[in-house]
Amino acid sequence: MIHYKLRCDAGHEFESWFQDSAGFEKLAKAGLVECTVCGSTAVERALMAPAVVSSRKKAKPPAPPQPAAEAPAPQPQGQIQGQAMAAGPMPAQMVAMLQRLRAEVEKSCDYVGKDFAEEARKIHNGEVEPRGIYGEATDAEAEALAEDGIDVARLPWVPRADG
Repeated sequence: MIHYKLRCDAGHEFESWFQDSAGFEKLAKAGLVECTVCGSTAVERALMAPAVVSSRKKAKPPAPPQPAAEAPAPQPQGQIQGQAMAAGPMPAQMVAMLQRLRAEVEKSCDYVGKDFAEEARKIHNGEVEPRGIYGEATDAEAEALAEDGIDVARLPWVPRADG
């Protein structure tokens, strides 16, 4: 996980976590990274001050969110499934953005359930027609896919906007 300070075209600054640098670039290019203040999707990375540790005081970097559990239970509005939100409830704009992301994934991709890792391998190996898929994978399955050079991303899965 990588933490970025972001800025929209209106000059608003905010922060967010991403799977990696490429993950940010893909989401931003698709218009799925949205300013938490004005909703603009013209967002870019802002300069961040490096974390400097002095010899007198050891700084501790913020911990990234934990990956979603294998079979998460429904969570109250404002929380990501399988993740405790240390800073309190998620801002409404973030929930709305993640709900739009979920709706787009559900509209554009095939749900393959617990067969996600197997189906991702088949697509990668050319055994089935390439297409967007989503589903569940254990930490070990996701790690094995990454080790084999198969690009996958974990998304925070919030409750649907329509209920």
